[in-house]
Amino acid sequence: MAKIMCVDLPEQEKEKIFKSLFELFNSRLLLFAESMLSANEEAADLVQEAFVALWQRMDSFDNLQAIKVFLYLTVKNKCLNIFKHEKVVRRFTDGYMPEPEDKHIMARLIEAEVLGEVQQALTKLPAGCRNVLHLSYFEGLRNNEIADRLNISINTVKTQKARALRLMRDLLKKQPFHFLFFFGNIF
Repeated sequence: MAKIMCVDLPEQEKEKIFKSLFELFNSRLLLFAESMLSANEEAADLVQEAFVALWQRMDSFDNLQAIKVFLYLTVKNKCLNIFKHEKVVRRFTDGYMPEPEDKHIMARLIEAEVLGEVQQALTKLPAGCRNVLHLSYFEGLRNNEIADRLNISINTVKTQKARALRLMRDLLKKQPFHFLFFFGNIF
């Protein structure tokens, strides 16, 4: 893991590090929070609060793994606090809302991390491959529909899709998924 030492750094350097951390973790944390909560604005607010808490404690972290754990735990705990509050409110309105189990939270965390890695890998693909992959897997279009939309041949679609999948596989092979084992111990 990369070392991050913010103690005794000029404010401008801390801001650069913080911006990099925000870019690295924001979308993943947002996916995680949105998967646990029903309101997307509430999820975005929680993630922002987690980053505010990180900024306030930047000097106490010395590595990326510690920051990652802090951010996920902060978002998780804030989501659980919302569930507890809603549970009390619903108890008085005769509704019931079960609190999510740890295994569901872990599954959502893993999903957010994996989707974050996939999104990051997608940005590294050439534009043609990225477009074909997006239309095929995220919009559900068939090869002939993609060819019509992009005004290219079906063979080009097939070639771009195969190339994109090969590149994605290579990019994702390089990603460390050992964090799954680490997170398994904190939930």
